[in-house]
Amino acid sequence: MTLRSAGASPSIEEAEAHLLGLELFGMRFGTGRMRRLLAGLGDPQQRFASVHVVGSNGKSSTTRMIAALLARHGRRTGAYLSPHLVRFGERILVDGEDLGDAEFAAAIGRAAAAAAEVDADAAADDHITQFELLTAAALDELARADVDVAVVEAGLGGRYDATNVLPSAVQVLTNVGLEHTRWLGPTIADIAAEKLDVVQPGATLVVARSLHRDALTVAEAVCAERGATLVLAPDTPPVPVDLRAGGTFQRANFPLACAAARAFLRHDLDPGAVRAAAATTLVPGRWQRIDTGPDTILDGAHNPAGFAVLAETLREVLGGRRLVAVLSILDDKDAAAMLRELLPLCAEVVCTHSANPRALPPSTLQSLAAQLGWPITRLESDPPRALALARELAGPDGLALATGSLYLIADLLRPADGRRASSL
Repeated sequence: MTLRSAGASPSIEEAEAHLLGLELFGMRFGTGRMRRLLAGLGDPQQRFASVHVVGSNGKSSTTRMIAALLARHGRRTGAYLSPHLVRFGERILVDGEDLGDAEFAAAIGRAAAAAAEVDADAAADDHITQFELLTAAALDELARADVDVAVVEAGLGGRYDATNVLPSAVQVLTNVGLEHTRWLGPTIADIAAEKLDVVQPGATLVVARSLHRDALTVAEAVCAERGATLVLAPDTPPVPVDLRAGGTFQRANFPLACAAARAFLRHDLDPGAVRAAAATTLVPGRWQRIDTGPDTILDGAHNPAGFAVLAETLREVLGGRRLVAVLSILDDKDAAAMLRELLPLCAEVVCTHSANPRALPPSTLQSLAAQLGWPITRLESDPPRALALARELAGPDGLALATGSLYLIADLLRPADGRRASSL
């Protein structure tokens, strides 16, 4: 259904309510609906160049960094990210700025009208999903904003993801870990193959030198099959930089972003532009310090590979300080593997529950920690109260960390009377 009659844009409250209502229908994979939806909008993805970012971790950070680098090289640049933390409009950026409420609502209104036309001829179990509607709205808005290039983060996987409709010139694979195995397959090679289906004939695929060897083998085969060029990104950026984005993982993401920007521009990067992009790019919810006394960090690590890198960062910065972690983990994650990475560094843990209905109960996390030999846990189902408790337990000279899920981070960043984030 459309949100309002033709010619009238919905309010932001109506647009977000419409999107949240689509969560009831869950996820459906495949690009057929998406292509029909975009056709109804005039195929906006054909009106700008694009860089497509896939991977298990680091997609949002790398997407933001590539967009910042391209903007610093004079390109009018858009970006599409997921998920958001507080506002849906955070997912769509034009020249580094989040889309405003009025513009976002209008974009959703246009996409919803096109979706109603697609749904009218579809079976009840083949209607447009929330992520498809968001993606179509984003691509349409970026085309209307007359961007030169859009840097687009994939959702889940690649082959059947709604973003796999882009005629992208450059694709980026950040890394591959064992995630979403029920959908993407049981091995690193299986998951890499799903993600790398976004590689376009004759395009350029950029990967990190540290990419898992099984994923690299798949990348080489896909590039050979599709006549694409494979670029192994250097381990360091082309010039020394001071990164505003904190965390060990960002030191790997930024050189990858530089290699992707160079591949798109087809020339060496300007040193001043590289330094400026590094100094100004902030990634919300990724090693984000929100307070001091004690230092209070929010980090959206949400799988074992992410926790391994998070633990590496913590070992660098703790310096003997007392660490108290607030944890909420979704039920489709390998929580045990995540806890094994983090628990040895913690003095105490506070188990909580994000607003996402797929979050594990705090008592389940507590039981799992005990099974791993870690009985020093507290239970507090309310995330803000859990973080307040962690700060108290850490003491003014310690470190309080909230992690395990971006939905937990969203709960902690959202104003008390704010609208909730999507559960998908």
